[in-house]
Amino acid sequence: MILIGEKINGTRKPVARAIEARDRDWIQKLALRQVEAGAQFLDLNAGTAPDREPADMRWLVETVQAVTNVPLFLDSPNPEAIAEGLSVAARPPGINSVSGEKRRMERILSMARGHSTSLVVLALGDSGIPRTVEDRLRIVRHLVARIREEGVPDERLFIDPLVTALAMDTESGRTAFECIRQIRAEFPMAHITAGLSNISFGLPARSVVNQAFAVLAIASGMDSAILDPEDRALTSILFAAEAVLGKDSHCLRYTRAYRAARLSRVPESSRP
Repeated sequence: MILIGEKINGTRKPVARAIEARDRDWIQKLALRQVEAGAQFLDLNAGTAPDREPADMRWLVETVQAVTNVPLFLDSPNPEAIAEGLSVAARPPGINSVSGEKRRMERILSMARGHSTSLVVLALGDSGIPRTVEDRLRIVRHLVARIREEGVPDERLFIDPLVTALAMDTESGRTAFECIRQIRAEFPMAHITAGLSNISFGLPARSVVNQAFAVLAIASGMDSAILDPEDRALTSILFAAEAVLGKDSHCLRYTRAYRAARLSRVPESSRP
């Protein structure tokens, strides 16, 4: 399971304040906490106004890569912000994201050329998120074919079927699982990722819903997640599910996570 840390996101008020104040120490500590919790990538989203976002993205990239070598994902709907982040990246970053919106797709692909980037591929078109599995797969097939023309191998793709809120559509979980199964069958070398917390938006006890979704998504073929790596209950479920499903040879990732104290510890019942 590839864990992508989601917490450096300017839509979160403490992160927005740190970006505004140029508080390097606060952002760097947030980055390092996620890495120490097991994140293999860090997603950077300035989330600021379009006119200032390129400078904010540049600052985030420089700030985070000063303290960690973990690969970054540059996350923005603003191509100028992506370009500014790419210009100062010391190592090839990923781009979050490429969608079926034609103008954006071509701009992102033009920037990705020559950068050896990973790409998050969204099942999103000009009309938004399709409701049906087949319509989402149609967008994914088109995007993968176009990306392959640029010489990007499937191994560098993170395909996101786009998880929507269960509270708004009780079929959203089943739609996501079927998308994941079909993507895995058609593009076996690509990664499949998702923003796990989207499923529980608007519901109480969100962590419970996220954990249930995660187990079923892994069983369907998901091998990556954009999440809070400091949520030990959730990451513990991910490692355990992979082991139980035979996706973790000799349970090595699970036992390594245990030894690194990355699993939640449930105290044993006291003996009488």
